[in-house]
Amino acid sequence: MGQKSRNNRLFHSSIILLLVSLSAALSSPFQLQTLLPRPLPSAPTLSWHDSEPESNSLQETSQLDPLSSNTTLEVQLELHHVDALSSEDTPELLFDLRLQRDALRSGTIYSLVSKAVARNPPRAAGRRSGFSSSIISGLAQGSGEYFTRLGVGTPTRNLYMVLDTGSDVVWVQCSPCKSCYSQSDPIFDPTKSTSFSGIPCGSSLCRSLDSSGCNQRRMCLYQVSYGDGSVTFGDFSTETLTFRRTTVGRVALGCGHDNEGLFVGAAGLLGLGRGRLSFPSQTGSRFNRKFSYCLVDRSASSKPSSLVFGDAAIPRGALFTPLLTNPKLDTFYYVELLGISVGGTRVPKISPSLFKMDQDGNGGVIIDSGTSVTRLTQPAYTAMRDAFRLGATNLKRAPDFSLFDTCFDLSGQTSVKVPTLVLHFRGADLSLPATNYLIPVDSSGTFCFAFAGTMNGLSIIGNIQQQGFRVAYDLAGSRVGFSPRGCA
Repeated sequence: MGQKSRNNRLFHSSIILLLVSLSAALSSPFQLQTLLPRPLPSAPTLSWHDSEPESNSLQETSQLDPLSSNTTLEVQLELHHVDALSSEDTPELLFDLRLQRDALRSGTIYSLVSKAVARNPPRAAGRRSGFSSSIISGLAQGSGEYFTRLGVGTPTRNLYMVLDTGSDVVWVQCSPCKSCYSQSDPIFDPTKSTSFSGIPCGSSLCRSLDSSGCNQRRMCLYQVSYGDGSVTFGDFSTETLTFRRTTVGRVALGCGHDNEGLFVGAAGLLGLGRGRLSFPSQTGSRFNRKFSYCLVDRSASSKPSSLVFGDAAIPRGALFTPLLTNPKLDTFYYVELLGISVGGTRVPKISPSLFKMDQDGNGGVIIDSGTSVTRLTQPAYTAMRDAFRLGATNLKRAPDFSLFDTCFDLSGQTSVKVPTLVLHFRGADLSLPATNYLIPVDSSGTFCFAFAGTMNGLSIIGNIQQQGFRVAYDLAGSRVGFSPRGCA
C-alpha cells in the first residue's frame, strides 16, 4: 500500500511538472524567423561608383595634417570583398578559400594573444604591439576580407588597400623591389612622390616599433614577420593618403621593398586597430576618432559595402556597448558578451563568466572584421548549438561540413522557419537575421550553422554575424555600436 501511495505521488508530481512546463512554453512560445535560402554568391564584379580620377593637382582637394590640423572631416568609401580579385573561381572554391583564410586568421589571433598574455612584464607605455612577428595582417594568410581604393603620395596614385580592425600597421609595397608579390596596380614609387619622407632612427615613431633598424643614412627601417612565414621589410616613413578628395598628410606607414610569402592582390593594408600607430589613432581628432563599416550580404544585395570616417560614422539609433581594454594588448576591440538567446529564451548554460577577460588578459570577446566565422569558447558554443538544434527539428539534417557541425539539407526549399538568435552585449542586444547564422556552403542546398567552438578562452565575433549592420567604432567614447538600419 505504501509503495502504491508513493507511485501515485510520483505520478501526480510528474503531471504537475509537465503542466508547469507546458504552461511556460505556451506563455513564451519558441520564436522563429524566416530564412529564404539563397545559393553561394559568385565573385562580385569589381567597380567603384564614386571613384575619383587621379590628378597631379591637389588644388581642389581638402588637405589635412593629422598632427596639426583642428579641422574635423567626414569621408565615405566603398568596400569590396576580396573574392572580387578572384572572379574566375567557382562559388564553391571561393567559399573553401574563405574558410582556409579564416582558419589561419583565427589561429594567428590566438597565437598573438597568447604571446602577449605570457609576456611579463607587460609592454612598456609607448611601445606598440604591432610591427613584429606577432602582428596580424589582412594580406598575410589572405585574411583581410574587405578592401577599398585610396590614394597614396603626391601626386596621388590610387591603390587597393585591405582594411583590418585586427592590425595597426599601415603599409604599401614600394619600388625598387627586392621581392614583391603580384598586385592589381603598378607598385608605388616613393621617389616620384613629393610628400614622401623617411623617419629618422632617433624619432619617437621609430622607437615605437617593436623591432626597428637603421639604414646607412640613419633612417628608420621596419620589418613585419607573420606566423605563416610571410614577411614585409622596408622604410618606415610618412606619406600623404587621399580618400577621394580628402587628403591626410604625414601618416606613418611602412614602405615595403621586400614582401615575400602568402600576400595577394591588394597593394597594402590600412590598419584600423586600437593601437597607437593605427590609422584611426594617428588621425586622432581629425575624424573625431570615429569610423564605421557596413558589410553587406553578397548573396542578397549587389550594393557595395562601405566605410565611413568622422561624425557621420555614428548612425542614429545605434545600440552601443562599452569597449574593454586588454592590459597586455592594445590592438583588438574587446567587448562584454553577457549571454545568448535562442528562440527567444536565454540559454541557461551560457553565463557571463564564459566570456570574461581576467586581469592577466586571458579570455574575453573581440569584434574582428577579418575573421569570417564567429568562434565561441567551447562550453558556450555547445550550449547554443544544442538549443538551436532543439528548435530546428523541422529541418532535414545534413552531414558536417568543414568546421561546421550543424548542417541542414534545404535543397528545393524556398522558405524555412529557423530559431531566432540574439547576442546580448552589455547595453546592446544584437538580434541577428537568419542569413547571418545559417549560410550556404555548397551548390547542393546544404546550409550550416555559421558558428564554431574553440578550446581557446578567447571568443571572436566574425564578419558573417556582422553583415547588414553598421558597426560603429567610437574610440573617443570607448564604445562600439550596432545599427541594423545603418547600411541604408
